[in-house]
Amino acid sequence: MMICEDLKLDRVLQKASMRDNTVILTTLNAAWASPGSVIDLFVDSFHSGVRTSSLLNHLVIIAFDGDAYRQCAKIHHYCFALGTEGVDFSEEKRFLTSGYLEMMWKRLDFLRLVLEKGYSFIFSDADIMWFRNPFPHFYPNGDLQIACDHYVGNATDLRNIANGGFNYVKSNERTIEFYSFWYSSRLRYPGYHDQDVFNAIKHDPYVADIGLEIKFLSTAYFGGFCEPSRDLNKVCTMHANCCIGLRSKIHDLRIMMEDWKNYLSLPPSLKRLLTLSWRVPQNCSLSSLN
Repeated sequence: MMICEDLKLDRVLQKASMRDNTVILTTLNAAWASPGSVIDLFVDSFHSGVRTSSLLNHLVIIAFDGDAYRQCAKIHHYCFALGTEGVDFSEEKRFLTSGYLEMMWKRLDFLRLVLEKGYSFIFSDADIMWFRNPFPHFYPNGDLQIACDHYVGNATDLRNIANGGFNYVKSNERTIEFYSFWYSSRLRYPGYHDQDVFNAIKHDPYVADIGLEIKFLSTAYFGGFCEPSRDLNKVCTMHANCCIGLRSKIHDLRIMMEDWKNYLSLPPSLKRLLTLSWRVPQNCSLSSLN
């Protein structure tokens, strides 16, 4: 990272950070940035969530290309342009194509840098809707807390299938070392994305040796299309995971936001009494993945 870019990053992290040096980060390319696309839904979810709108003061949007940066600047006050020497990250990156993989690993290397600068972070994919403040549902201890595609019922069970799209990471020697190890492990697992590599290396003895404490977050609070948060009285975030294709994603995210707003409009007594469920996934149905 060039010196002037590095100084810009320092400045934006400092402005956006909470008292304890925690920031919220998401990444954006042009395909997800166009008006009415994913980033608008993401920001809207903070405005319509419970005790989430103030969290936008701590959100930094990391733009992978010029169009994404320009759109970010129109809708949000903390944007950072991540230089990607000669690589075009602007188009929709289909899952597991070489462009997608390159973008995911670039993101991971950037997150390592943020930890090295002394900032803890919540990283959230932009296709995750924030419905409640997640902080009360994080564990007080735990270096790295990560959402799941499938949660087996125990926060420390390594059989949980982690999802790299949402995690809360405290900046310390263990997490910095782990992120370096995770990034370098891409060479041992060519053709795999960061999430698959995480699910492989979480069993590596080296992770235990560095003393990293991993906590897996329950899908009761941090759900997604793979495994939805069933109770709208509890849900914090919902991820449009297990979904391929931008149009399908946007279609189902819009319905999810409608469901949430319908829930919010109910009187408190009905919120408790009714067992409301999501109308999604629809276009993102799991059967289409098989």
